[in-house]
Parts: sequence; C-alpha cells; structure tokens
Amino acid sequence: MKLIAVTGAGAGLGRHIAQRALEQGYEVAGFSRSKPGKDPGFPLTVGDVTDHAAVAAFFASLRKKGASCQKESGKEGLWGIVNAAGIASMNLLPATPPATMADVLKVNLLGVMHCCAEGAKLLLRDSGRKGGRVVNFSSIAAPLALAGESVYAASKAGVETFTRCLARELAPFNITANVVAPGPIATGILRGLSQEQIDAVVQRQVVRRMAEPEDVWNLVRFLLDERSSMISGEIIHLGGV
Repeated sequence: MKLIAVTGAGAGLGRHIAQRALEQGYEVAGFSRSKPGKDPGFPLTVGDVTDHAAVAAFFASLRKKGASCQKESGKEGLWGIVNAAGIASMNLLPATPPATMADVLKVNLLGVMHCCAEGAKLLLRDSGRKGGRVVNFSSIAAPLALAGESVYAASKAGVETFTRCLARELAPFNITANVVAPGPIATGILRGLSQEQIDAVVQRQVVRRMAEPEDVWNLVRFLLDERSSMISGEIIHLGGV
C-alpha cells in the first residue's frame, strides 16, 4: 500500500483528492490548517504550509510511522506528495493590501517549496529506485494573465517554474514532478467571485465548462500511477488555454 501525503486535505479539492486516493487503495496522510467537523476517514495533521517547522514535523511523523510499519505486509513508504493547499485574492493590484500579497505568495509558493523540500527527503529515502511522485497545483490564471488576479497568477507561475526545476533535480531518482492547472472549480477558493466573473474565465478555456473535483482527481490519479514514469516537468491545463 503506497502512502500519499496531501496538503489542504481538510476541505475542498484537497479533501476530495485525499478521499478518492483512499478509495483507490492508497494510504493517505493529510495536512491542513484546520480539521473538518466530520471525520475525513484518514489521519489529518493540523498545521500551516507556511510554517516550515510544522511541515518538517509532519513529514518526520510520516518517516517514524513508515519505519514502524515497514515490516507489515503490503506496507510501503511515501510514494507521492499532492500539494493542494492554496488561497486566492481576486482584486486589482492597487487595491490589494501588502499583507494579502504576502499571504498569497507564502501559501501558494513558499508553502509548496516547504512541502516539496521536506517531502523529497522522505521520497528519496523510501522510494529507493522504485520512484515517487510530486503533484503541485497552478491555475489557468497564470497563462491567461487574468486581470484582477496578478498576485495569485504570479504565485502560480512561480509554482510552475519551481516544479519544472524540481523535476530535473528528482529525475535521477525516478521521481516525477508535475503541475495540474485547472480552470474554475466549484470550491471555496471561488468565494467572492460573481457568476459573471466565473463565466468570463470559462469562456476563455478550450473546453467551456467548469471543472469538477472529479476531473482534477482523474488527472492526479494518472500522474500518481507507476506507469506515468515518463511524464515529468509538465504543466497540464484542465480545460485548455
């Protein structure tokens, strides 16, 4: 049983991915700012991706857990990291407070860096020569250069370049790193946007409909698969740009 670490697993897209991974036979360890009211069905550690010490402690706990479970039949070490934690700020740049800019960059970019840095240490130890997977998230806001999303788009563009570099660093160890970049999805991150604003973005996609969480999981599942070992350093846009 392969272990997948999922950030942002307490709600929204991250929770959907974690639950679907569990249903597909993966062992799941979640990381989230807060615990949901209902038991998610998998271990969930409360912490902030911007807090390096908390991220390091989370992956250290997985390392200890893996060491104690290695002798159990069917148990494997960490196989994949899915960085689904993220926040958005939809506003024109002059109206965006500096604190908001910092928060978006810290969560969406620095948080991904923290999780990849600490998670990669464990992937390298546990994967041996079998490989591993990293899946990060961007958005079509980056290639479409959407007005009112300059800070958010910049944070996601940073994730894309970071992941392409990371893919080259991890390739010698048979670990892939890719980016899933969806259009609008019906999750809490769209809170504050009008339907008219959402529709305007959807109309710029190749496939002119909103994505469902299951559409995203279908791609994440594919990238996590052992057979996807030749796909790395890619930015895959759901909906097309």
